[in-house]
Amino acid sequence: MRFYLTCWWQPWAMLGCILSTSPAAMAAGVTIHYTCGDGSNSAACAQEAQKWAEQTGNRVNLVSMPASSTEQLSLYQQLLSSHSSDIDVIMVDTTWSGILNDHLANLNTLLPGDLAKGQIAASIANNTVNGNLKAMPFYADASLLYYRKDLLEKYHRQVPVTWQQMTDSARYIQEQERAAGNRSLWGYVFQGKAYEGLTCNVLEWVASDGGGVLLDQHGNVEVDTPAVRSALKRAGGWIGTIAPKGVLSYEEETSRGVFQSGNAVFMRNWPYVWALSQSPNSVIKGKVGVAPLPAGDSDGGRHASTLGGWSLAVSRYSQHPRESAELVAWLTRKENQKQRAIEFSFLPTYTDLYSDPQVLEASPFIGSLLEPIKQAIPRPAGLVKTLYPRYSNAIFDRSHRVLGGEASVDQAVDMLNRDMQRLVRRADFADAQN
Repeated sequence: MRFYLTCWWQPWAMLGCILSTSPAAMAAGVTIHYTCGDGSNSAACAQEAQKWAEQTGNRVNLVSMPASSTEQLSLYQQLLSSHSSDIDVIMVDTTWSGILNDHLANLNTLLPGDLAKGQIAASIANNTVNGNLKAMPFYADASLLYYRKDLLEKYHRQVPVTWQQMTDSARYIQEQERAAGNRSLWGYVFQGKAYEGLTCNVLEWVASDGGGVLLDQHGNVEVDTPAVRSALKRAGGWIGTIAPKGVLSYEEETSRGVFQSGNAVFMRNWPYVWALSQSPNSVIKGKVGVAPLPAGDSDGGRHASTLGGWSLAVSRYSQHPRESAELVAWLTRKENQKQRAIEFSFLPTYTDLYSDPQVLEASPFIGSLLEPIKQAIPRPAGLVKTLYPRYSNAIFDRSHRVLGGEASVDQAVDMLNRDMQRLVRRADFADAQN
């Protein structure tokens, strides 16, 4: 079959392309403009969307987006606030349904049936605002501890269960390897840049010591706690010892780059890294292990992961809401989630795929992640809604100051406590709870 590709530049400087099967097809059906994240999902999205287009007689236009999720959200807010119809279907982070709530269609009114059937409850709940389903899960995410199993075996170290065990093993292996000439090796890398990724890390550190997400379900501030203090103190001690100072500018891909080049013993990252680490050109292929993130060292310590993932939503300003919702349903259906789990190690949101033999053959660790996903920490986006960026910014900014040695733990806790108190006093926070 011959395909025809037509491309153009949108007024907001992003490239748009329509893929069709013939020139005649360009005159039939409707055109759905959709986004699929920063490009890492584009291949899967384009292939799956084209199958839908072929079956329905419609056309699909994949619109490229910035690499930074912060820039993506800013662009969405700009377009949606102007009631632009330039994008019909948008890929949203797990925290954005609340932020963009007023601009997103209610999928319960556009799609038939029980949309939550067979899916992880938390993934549906995170996309539900005031009882309205604003997005369908594309894939779930739970953060993991990646480790060099060859190095742990070489130095007779067990997979760490607590942060202290991880810290001790990272330091020991780093020292031994450097003494043997491997001076590029670091013990641990994570996402230390002042952005949403650091917020995820901080919430995991705090939860691992028995703490919460700094606000309870009623909006009460819970910042000045032993869990917050111990988490910041422990992480601050990593910088320059087992983690490079450069980690203060690391995002997910930067961390992966260091780990996959063989220059780190441990790494915190998302499941997608597994497939990449096992690729034919990976220098650590066959040398990687995966485990839950370490528990805290206190009596209430536990393994804790932030609930992550991406979903697809329909803009309220779409000129083709019904067709857009149908594309969302197609892209997020179980069959496509299974294929993405096999090819890209993306975590599905359909529970029975966690025991699917083909999925487990491709990514064995997925079989052990259903319960961690169910118990993952949801960020309070549904509670604070449009205030979520302020909430997250306060966490990553104050924490980054501690990691960079610009503020003490006491100073950071005091500033963060004031940040949260100001947030809950805002008038629109009261609206967010209704």
